[in-house]
Amino acid sequence: MEIKSDIQIAQETKALNIREIAKDCAIPEEYIEQYGNYKAKIDYNFLKNHERKAGKLILVTAITPTPAGEGKTTTTVGLADGLSKLGKKVAVALREPSLGPVFGVKGGAAGGGYAQVVPMEDINLHFTGDFHAIGAANNLLAAMLDNHIQQGNALHIDTRKITWKRAVDMNDRQLRNIVDGLGGKPNGTPREDGFDITVASEVMAILCLASDVLDLKARLSKIIVGYSYDDQPVTAGQLKAAGAMTALLKDALKPNLVQTLEHTPAFIHGGPFANIAHGCNSVLATKMALQVGDYAITEAGFGADLGAEKFLNIKCRMADLHPSAVVVVATVRALKHHGGVAKADLNKENLEALEKGLPNLLQHVENVTKVYKLPCVVAINAFPTDTAAELKMVEDKCKELGVNVALSEVWAKGGEGGKALAQEVIRLCELPNEFTFTYDVNSSVEEKIAAICQKVYRAEGVEFAPKAKKQLKQINELGYDKLPICMAKTQYSFSDNAALLGAPRGFVVTVKNLKISAGAGFIVALTGDIMTMPGLPKVPAAEKIDVDAEGKISGLF
Repeated sequence: MEIKSDIQIAQETKALNIREIAKDCAIPEEYIEQYGNYKAKIDYNFLKNHERKAGKLILVTAITPTPAGEGKTTTTVGLADGLSKLGKKVAVALREPSLGPVFGVKGGAAGGGYAQVVPMEDINLHFTGDFHAIGAANNLLAAMLDNHIQQGNALHIDTRKITWKRAVDMNDRQLRNIVDGLGGKPNGTPREDGFDITVASEVMAILCLASDVLDLKARLSKIIVGYSYDDQPVTAGQLKAAGAMTALLKDALKPNLVQTLEHTPAFIHGGPFANIAHGCNSVLATKMALQVGDYAITEAGFGADLGAEKFLNIKCRMADLHPSAVVVVATVRALKHHGGVAKADLNKENLEALEKGLPNLLQHVENVTKVYKLPCVVAINAFPTDTAAELKMVEDKCKELGVNVALSEVWAKGGEGGKALAQEVIRLCELPNEFTFTYDVNSSVEEKIAAICQKVYRAEGVEFAPKAKKQLKQINELGYDKLPICMAKTQYSFSDNAALLGAPRGFVVTVKNLKISAGAGFIVALTGDIMTMPGLPKVPAAEKIDVDAEGKISGLF
């Protein structure tokens, strides 16, 4: 039997006109801005003008990522379709994919198999141009900053203390560290500079946390671009850039409406990286999903120690969201990888390795139920090579923590394969919960970072590098110490060392750098060797992507 690729499945599915999806969501015509037949932007004023009781919010997260894959987006989409199959009114809220991973290692981020959002090619490529607008706004601020220095530098900006970088939505290691402004006085002031990938830009984080266009503009004006000679922060507002940046972003702020293969509405909007930024789709998209559905399914990037931690401590805190349940996605293959099995051997039954890898899943589950005090279900993303004995071991270990396991077969069966998971989610949503943050936002920066590292990662402690200690003093002096924390660390381990798999103990997290993201409203704590501009692998996914004479794309996954 031929196994179809994700893009083949997506291209063979007949999507409904997006107006039909919007109609099913009870979104009036005046709020719909179509981009062709299958995607549309929804005006954010819909939220203010058509309030209804919000649905139940379900977060989908996962174990620590491995090369074996977990299928978080696939599970999110399949769960929504499963709920729909059970007669529930449901909507999805997801991030937009970044071109960097699409052409790099990871590929697209529109789900997989028979649990996808469509049109997958558009979603994975230019979509509605949101990322281009974010990059343009980021780079307008960079241009106005350098022009201000060129035109006399009235704000006394120290070019050695500029923190604002340029941005491009592509994995391009060559641009990490550059020197620009060369060629003599007419061409600017020579200085060290660099690029972030667009999804690491503070503008992306701001767009995803803004409640409306005025909040967006206010947040943009607070962006710190660098410091003056007397160490005072210089902001986008002082450069008079916020208005023009908002003009570039006013349409990008509107959430995008698409559909799953089974015509469940999906809002796909924004896409900050979870190992660098807060890793969640926009507040506006989540609130729209809550408004049009009795259940809203959303996802946070990478493992629960990153995306879920930031979703709960940053996004839920800022947007006053209260999740009803959490789904932790795992695969038997990935757990065996955490137990020390090489990728080539993951298809063989290995109960010993599975038992060694299971603590990774159990720590994520325990964090959800005991640190955040939320109801939880483990979704095992099924593979044909999973054995009955392996599945039973996972189920037994989770039950010891009072958490049920549901087999998710959505990749192969779509919504039908997500019904068992959906039934458990419905049950959990009816349970009372005492959702709790990991830390008090009014604690010191050191206490907040220690709370995350010790309660969520299970670190023994935290050390601050000399540079971070100086920055910590500056944060306190400038009065930014009451902001939440956004940890930037490797996605491959609970620790700040990517090589420590499973559930490591006895490690210390080293904070190398602290950055004030005043517009987004959090302090970024950079650990390990985290980079804000990834590079392409030896064989980029881009090499396999092609277009035929009819314009049909192949090789995208």
